[in-house]
Amino acid sequence: MARLVVFVALCLLSVSLATATSNPFLVKGRCYCDTCRCGFETPATKYLAGSKVKVECKNRVTNKLTYRIDGVTNSKGEYNILVKRDCGDDVCDVVLVESGDKTCNIPNAGRDRARVALTRNNGMTSDVRYANNMGFLSNEPLADCTQILQQYQLTEDQY
Repeated sequence: MARLVVFVALCLLSVSLATATSNPFLVKGRCYCDTCRCGFETPATKYLAGSKVKVECKNRVTNKLTYRIDGVTNSKGEYNILVKRDCGDDVCDVVLVESGDKTCNIPNAGRDRARVALTRNNGMTSDVRYANNMGFLSNEPLADCTQILQQYQLTEDQY
């Protein structure tokens, strides 16, 4: 009986240590400039270096901020943010903060944030979390956007 109690205690201890020392999450994504101001990525899309983003988590009930960490995009418009804790039931989003391009700095409503699950209590085994790409609108659309949008059978009047 004593061996059983020791065995159970060791199992519980190893589980608690594994949980306490789990790997951080890696949140990955990209920021882009919607050069045609059409609300989605096109062949003319430019990925933005030096853009600032943040991961923020809020309590699901009170909406109070529980966690925040900042990140910056690299030369390919990609960000990699380490989140060093499990955020449990909190609601977590990656949010655009500032564009790296002054000619493309209007956050695209609906594409200005991306929801990410930052908990291990959801069946996902990977430490990597991929956020949807987020975009800024160009201050002025490119001259050849009409041709680009014809690929999608859209004209200027439809977007």
